Amino acid sequence: MSKYELALVVNAKIEDDAREAVVEKAKNYVTRYGGTITEVEEWGKKRLAYEVQKMREGFYYFIQFEADATCPAEVERHVRIMDNVLRYLVVKKEA
Repeated sequence: MSKYELALVVNAKIEDDAREAVVEKAKNYVTRYGGTITEVEEWGKKRLAYEVQKMREGFYYFIQFEADATCPAEVERHVRIMDNVLRYLVVKKEA
């Protein structure tokens, strides 16, 4: 099992409970495809480097997880089409 990190930038204009639901859904995708979540960091609202979908701010979340090699591609495939996710990135962490 390798260690990965999923970075999410979530729409800042939605309600708190809707934003938590987006993060929870992303965590469910990780566990559905055999991943084990080790840590979830919430960085809060930050200004974006450039405008994305006419928005200047977003909420940043970092989800660390352990999984086999097929999990990250499946997670990205589902997160790509989620509403209220402005940007995402899955990276493999150094061992």
